[in-house]
Parts: sequence; structure tokens; C-alpha cells
Amino acid sequence: QVQLVESGGGLVQAGESLSLSCAASGSISSVFVMGWYRQAPGKPRELVATISGGGVTNYASSVRGRFTISRDNAQNTVFLQMNSLKPEDTAVYYCNARVSTYSGAVRGYWGQGTQVTVSS
Repeated sequence: QVQLVESGGGLVQAGESLSLSCAASGSISSVFVMGWYRQAPGKPRELVATISGGGVTNYASSVRGRFTISRDNAQNTVFLQMNSLKPEDTAVYYCNARVSTYSGAVRGYWGQGTQVTVSS
């Protein structure tokens, strides 16, 4: 079994910064792509950023230049540094990781979500 545990998030004012982290644990053989997604009320879940095991990153156009994704492969942890936050960044942020377990299975896992609220 694999668990993703997120931390960070909270309430900030527009223009401020927040940092999220997500640690994967359990019967993990390898962790491939890790990423962050978000879901605002009444909207579908959308990609925020992803990072490969080799460090190749991909960002949604709405966050490029303001958010930075990084990872610590030794700790199976992914981070999201969010700067210059806007009210439209308000959402529940979810961590995702594609994981190979010791059983040989490969699948994606989700964290429980953490609320980010940006006031104007």
C-alpha cells in the first residue's frame, strides 16, 4: 500500500507565498512522475505542475513563472512553492504520484488534498 501525505496550505492574502509538500511512503519500489493538481468549487480538477524523476518540469500556463515544483527523490517528496498568489489560485490542492510497488504494480496515487485560500 502507498500513502501520499500532504502538508502546507492555508489562508494568505493576494501577493503572498505558500509552500506545499507531499511525501510518498509505503511499499514503494520507484516513484516516477509526481505532480500537483487543484480543484476549485464547481470546477473540474486541473493540472498545476508535474516533475519527472529526472527533474523535467511542466506547468499550467496560469501558474508558470509564479509556482515552482521540485522533488527530493531520496525522500520520495514533492514540493510546490507558490509565489504571487492570486484569489483565483484558491482551491484544494492534490498531490499525485505514479508509483511502482514491490509487487510490480504501477499506478497513480492521490493525496487527501490541502486547502489553499487566497483573499483579495
